[in-house]
Amino acid sequence: MSEPTTSPLPEEVYIDLANIPLKPIGKKEISQLEIALIIGTLYRPEILELIRDPVERSTWMDSLAIAAAAFARHKAGIPASQIAEELGRSEVSIRSHLAGKTKAGKLVQETYEKIKSGQLKLLFPFVKAPVAGREEEVKALRSEIEKLRERVRSLEEEVEQLRKERDALKVALSEREEKLKSIGAELEKTIKDRDELNAKYSALVEKVREVKSILENTIKLLSEVS
Repeated sequence: MSEPTTSPLPEEVYIDLANIPLKPIGKKEISQLEIALIIGTLYRPEILELIRDPVERSTWMDSLAIAAAAFARHKAGIPASQIAEELGRSEVSIRSHLAGKTKAGKLVQETYEKIKSGQLKLLFPFVKAPVAGREEEVKALRSEIEKLRERVRSLEEEVEQLRKERDALKVALSEREEKLKSIGAELEKTIKDRDELNAKYSALVEKVREVKSILENTIKLLSEVS
């Protein structure tokens, strides 16, 4: 009896990025583009070489996460000032990433253009077991990816909280605007009443002058008759 044959395991795994939203709408699509930008940039050969250094890895991975998050939100039409608030960074820093002035920002832009043109193909080697001597590197990369996932979840929670605060501020602002309108109407009425009183006062003063003049003339006539 012959032994059953098994299909050989693929040497590479291909990740299709064709359906990644290039102009995301809503939090879910923003998250999809953000993760695609992170992964697409992270697995470039020069970046894999860069993050071998644990110190460089920690600093650069944070910069990459912020650049990707900023770029995904920018493509969703969110202004830089709001992105800065959501990500907890200065607006100057966010604009630098979006303009490609930082290394992370430039690489994320390149990754986006490759996704857009269909040039980016992520091929990962199918590994049965870590190669001796590289187990620590694999563990470290997995740890960094998990940190990025936690970062994304944390940012989403922060965004939701900021949206609630923004909505509360809108309600408070609307109430204050209504109060200001009411105060403005009362002020206009007060000014109108004041102007009417001033007019009445002026008319009354004029009448008093007329009566006083008549009275003086009458006294003068009486004096002459006497």
